[in-house]
Amino acid sequence: MTEISESAGGRSPQEYERVLAAASTAQAVFEEEHLPLGKRIQRFLHAYPTTVPFVVLLVGIALGLIVNYPRFATASNLSTILLQVTIIGMLGIAQTLIILTAGIDLSVGVVMVISSVVMGSAVVMGRVGALEGAPMWLAFILGLLCGVVCGAVNGALVTRLKMPPFIVTLGTLSIIGALNTFYSQSETVRSGDLEAQAPFLQLMGYPIEIGGARIILGTVLLLVVAILVWYMLNRTAFGRHIYATGDDPEAAHLSGINTDRVLLSVYILAGFISSVAGWVLIGRVGAISPTSGQDANLDSITAVVIGGTSLFGGRGSIVGTLIGALIVGVFRSAVSLAGLDVLWQQFAVGVLIIVAVALDQWIRRVAK
Repeated sequence: MTEISESAGGRSPQEYERVLAAASTAQAVFEEEHLPLGKRIQRFLHAYPTTVPFVVLLVGIALGLIVNYPRFATASNLSTILLQVTIIGMLGIAQTLIILTAGIDLSVGVVMVISSVVMGSAVVMGRVGALEGAPMWLAFILGLLCGVVCGAVNGALVTRLKMPPFIVTLGTLSIIGALNTFYSQSETVRSGDLEAQAPFLQLMGYPIEIGGARIILGTVLLLVVAILVWYMLNRTAFGRHIYATGDDPEAAHLSGINTDRVLLSVYILAGFISSVAGWVLIGRVGAISPTSGQDANLDSITAVVIGGTSLFGGRGSIVGTLIGALIVGVFRSAVSLAGLDVLWQQFAVGVLIIVAVALDQWIRRVAK
């Protein structure tokens, strides 16, 4: 102990450690201040990934105001944007969970549609085994279970057979789509039939007036689901396991995390949220069509990527996904109000995706 004290200049070992820690901190601050501007921006964006999508959202709003100020700023246009964002945002939350684990789910859109079809067809058409018509509560539960089963199948194929998520969900996209057509017989459940026999299924379409703008209950449910998933990701051990599994699965496994169980749970949860989106879809459309929501899958991936969630896993947030969904809605609204063709909406969204992925690659190099 005497030798240690003397080598530390007469200080105790604890004091010496504090001096070293202070010196290390001072050196880190010095190096940070003398980094090139680009490198400092890169580190800032790595620490605060939602900054970029928030700035892009502000740019989109500014663009909309410049293109057509009176109409873009109306409560009616705001209502339309929020209505479009509701489905994209709900599926985006499910997609975020998958992408955080360095996977991707191409089937969330068809899972949403088949869940809605099961809910409506079971109670109106009576397509549940030998039943002539299922009770409304049973049809609703069957629809939710449909999403859970689809998610469990995806998760089992990924974890048990070690198949790439892209290939698995590309296959289930086609399988579930075919089953959807077979089960629904390509028939649409009309709004009047739902209103007479299953009004609960249309509940998420109930309008609410807020400051002149009209939103639906589905939008409120979106915020509730977003808050719950945000809490799970940021305040629970399971959420930390999701990030760890996506960031480095081998290190997570060595640290004692059952990565297969985490992945299976994530796919099941994503399937469940997709089935809830099916309920919201019924309320938004009013009827049930086996062909509705065909572009919702790609839109959900777009919202997640633009929202700052890394396709390589381990980095991203639910808040970023919601901002990404708003960006898609705002840019489409601005292009539409400018009187441009629909193809320019697709062009704008495509550019945003490429820029977002390129930016993500650049930000990830901060650790190298």
